[in-house]
Amino acid sequence: MAKKNMKKSTRARAPRKALTQLGADAAPAASPDEAVLETAPNPHPGILYNARFTAPEFTSICPVTGQPDFAHIVVDYAPAKHIVESKSLKLYFTAFRDHGAFHEDCTLAIAKKIIAAAKPTWLRIGGYWYPRGGIPIDVFYQTAEPPKGLWLPSQDIPAYRGRG
Repeated sequence: MAKKNMKKSTRARAPRKALTQLGADAAPAASPDEAVLETAPNPHPGILYNARFTAPEFTSICPVTGQPDFAHIVVDYAPAKHIVESKSLKLYFTAFRDHGAFHEDCTLAIAKKIIAAAKPTWLRIGGYWYPRGGIPIDVFYQTAEPPKGLWLPSQDIPAYRGRG
Protein backbone atom coordinates (compact mmCIF):
# COMPACT_ATOMS: atom_id res chain seq x y z
CA MET A 1 0.00 0.00 0.00
CA ALA A 2 1.49 3.33 -1.04
CA LYS A 3 1.63 6.19 1.43
CA LYS A 4 -0.40 9.20 0.49
CA ASN A 5 1.43 12.49 0.35
CA MET A 6 -0.20 14.28 3.27
CA LYS A 7 1.08 17.59 4.55
CA LYS A 8 0.49 18.50 8.15
CA SER A 9 -1.82 21.43 8.65
CA THR A 10 -0.12 24.58 9.84
CA ARG A 11 -3.35 25.99 11.26
CA ALA A 12 -3.59 26.50 14.98
CA ARG A 13 -5.62 23.83 16.70
CA ALA A 14 -7.75 24.34 19.77
CA PRO A 15 -6.15 22.85 22.85
CA ARG A 16 -7.79 19.47 23.45
CA LYS A 17 -8.74 20.21 27.05
CA ALA A 18 -10.36 23.52 26.06
CA LEU A 19 -13.15 21.63 24.26
CA THR A 20 -14.91 19.27 26.65
CA GLN A 21 -17.83 18.17 24.46
CA LEU A 22 -16.33 17.61 21.01
CA GLY A 23 -15.13 14.03 20.69
CA ALA A 24 -16.72 13.11 24.01
CA ASP A 25 -19.93 11.33 24.96
CA ALA A 26 -21.56 14.56 26.14
CA ALA A 27 -25.22 14.70 27.12
CA PRO A 28 -27.44 17.75 26.68
CA ALA A 29 -27.78 19.99 29.72
CA ALA A 30 -30.98 19.94 31.75
CA SER A 31 -31.77 23.50 30.64
CA PRO A 32 -30.43 26.13 28.22
CA ASP A 33 -29.13 28.16 31.18
CA GLU A 34 -26.99 25.20 32.31
CA ALA A 35 -25.67 24.44 28.80
CA VAL A 36 -22.05 25.34 28.05
CA LEU A 37 -21.44 26.88 24.64
CA GLU A 38 -17.81 26.28 23.74
CA THR A 39 -15.61 28.20 21.35
CA ALA A 40 -12.34 27.58 19.57
CA PRO A 41 -9.76 30.01 18.22
CA ASN A 42 -10.78 31.46 14.86
CA PRO A 43 -8.45 29.85 12.28
CA HIS A 44 -8.73 33.00 10.13
CA PRO A 45 -8.66 36.01 12.47
CA GLY A 46 -8.61 39.32 10.69
CA ILE A 47 -10.57 37.99 7.70
CA LEU A 48 -14.18 39.13 7.45
CA TYR A 49 -16.41 36.14 6.72
CA ASN A 50 -19.85 34.85 7.58
CA ALA A 51 -20.46 31.55 9.37
CA ARG A 52 -24.00 30.14 9.31
CA PHE A 53 -25.70 27.61 11.55
CA THR A 54 -29.08 26.26 10.48
CA ALA A 55 -31.31 24.22 12.79
CA PRO A 56 -34.42 23.24 10.78
CA GLU A 57 -35.86 21.07 13.57
CA PHE A 58 -35.46 23.24 16.67
CA THR A 59 -37.94 22.44 19.44
CA SER A 60 -39.02 23.96 22.73
CA ILE A 61 -42.11 23.89 24.94
CA CYS A 62 -44.85 26.51 25.28
CA PRO A 63 -44.52 27.85 28.85
CA VAL A 64 -48.30 28.10 29.24
CA THR A 65 -49.77 25.01 27.54
CA GLY A 66 -46.80 22.65 27.68
CA GLN A 67 -47.30 21.89 23.99
CA PRO A 68 -44.25 21.52 21.73
CA ASP A 69 -43.16 24.43 19.55
CA PHE A 70 -41.07 23.98 16.42
CA ALA A 71 -38.81 26.40 14.57
CA HIS A 72 -36.30 26.73 11.79
CA ILE A 73 -33.44 28.73 13.34
CA VAL A 74 -30.79 30.42 11.17
CA VAL A 75 -27.78 32.10 12.79
CA ASP A 76 -25.30 34.14 10.76
CA TYR A 77 -22.25 35.59 12.48
CA ALA A 78 -18.93 37.16 11.57
CA PRO A 79 -16.32 35.58 13.87
CA ALA A 80 -13.73 37.74 15.58
CA LYS A 81 -11.17 35.87 17.72
CA HIS A 82 -13.33 32.79 18.35
CA ILE A 83 -15.70 30.50 16.48
CA VAL A 84 -18.62 28.59 17.96
CA GLU A 85 -17.95 24.87 18.38
CA SER A 86 -20.86 23.17 16.61
CA LYS A 87 -21.35 20.13 18.86
CA SER A 88 -21.74 22.34 21.91
CA LEU A 89 -24.22 24.46 19.92
CA LYS A 90 -26.19 21.33 19.03
CA LEU A 91 -26.27 20.28 22.68
CA TYR A 92 -27.33 23.81 23.66
CA PHE A 93 -30.18 23.70 21.14
CA THR A 94 -31.19 20.25 22.43
CA ALA A 95 -31.47 21.66 25.97
CA PHE A 96 -34.48 23.69 24.77
CA ARG A 97 -36.54 20.55 24.06
CA ASP A 98 -38.03 20.44 27.55
CA HIS A 99 -37.65 24.15 28.26
CA GLY A 100 -40.73 26.33 28.53
CA ALA A 101 -40.27 29.73 26.90
CA PHE A 102 -42.00 31.95 24.36
CA HIS A 103 -40.66 32.11 20.80
CA GLU A 104 -39.16 35.55 21.29
CA ASP A 105 -37.35 34.45 24.45
CA CYS A 106 -35.87 31.33 22.84
CA THR A 107 -34.66 33.21 19.76
CA LEU A 108 -33.03 36.05 21.70
CA ALA A 109 -31.56 33.70 24.32
CA ILE A 110 -29.71 31.90 21.51
CA ALA A 111 -28.34 35.18 20.16
CA LYS A 112 -27.25 36.35 23.62
CA LYS A 113 -25.52 33.04 24.42
CA ILE A 114 -23.53 33.09 21.17
CA ILE A 115 -22.59 36.75 21.65
CA ALA A 116 -21.44 36.10 25.23
CA ALA A 117 -19.38 33.04 24.27
CA ALA A 118 -17.80 34.01 20.95
CA LYS A 119 -17.96 37.83 20.97
CA PRO A 120 -18.51 37.99 17.19
CA THR A 121 -17.95 41.08 15.10
CA TRP A 122 -21.59 40.86 14.04
CA LEU A 123 -24.54 38.46 14.45
CA ARG A 124 -28.06 38.03 13.16
CA ILE A 125 -30.63 35.37 13.94
CA GLY A 126 -33.89 34.42 12.30
CA GLY A 127 -36.33 32.28 14.26
CA TYR A 128 -39.00 30.99 11.88
CA TRP A 129 -41.58 29.42 14.21
CA TYR A 130 -44.20 27.05 12.89
CA PRO A 131 -47.81 28.13 13.46
CA ARG A 132 -49.62 27.50 16.71
CA GLY A 133 -53.24 28.55 16.77
CA GLY A 134 -52.93 29.41 13.08
CA ILE A 135 -50.36 32.18 13.60
CA PRO A 136 -46.70 31.78 12.66
CA ILE A 137 -44.32 33.92 14.71
CA ASP A 138 -41.03 34.91 13.11
CA VAL A 139 -38.43 36.55 15.36
CA PHE A 140 -35.45 38.49 13.97
CA TYR A 141 -32.51 40.14 15.69
CA GLN A 142 -29.13 41.50 14.66
CA THR A 143 -26.45 43.26 16.63
CA ALA A 144 -25.99 46.12 14.13
CA GLU A 145 -25.80 46.78 10.42
CA PRO A 146 -23.71 44.07 8.70
CA PRO A 147 -20.05 45.01 8.32
CA LYS A 148 -19.20 46.52 4.94
CA GLY A 149 -17.92 43.83 2.59
CA LEU A 150 -19.50 40.88 4.44
CA TRP A 151 -21.15 38.44 2.03
CA LEU A 152 -24.52 37.77 3.56
CA PRO A 153 -26.73 35.30 1.69
CA SER A 154 -30.48 35.43 2.13
CA GLN A 155 -31.88 33.15 4.80
CA ASP A 156 -34.30 31.82 2.12
CA ILE A 157 -37.03 30.71 4.50
CA PRO A 158 -40.35 31.30 2.75
CA ALA A 159 -43.14 32.95 4.71
CA TYR A 160 -45.70 30.45 5.98
CA ARG A 161 -48.58 30.19 3.54
CA GLY A 162 -50.63 27.32 4.88
CA ARG A 163 -52.25 25.32 2.11
CA GLY A 164 -52.67 28.23 -0.29
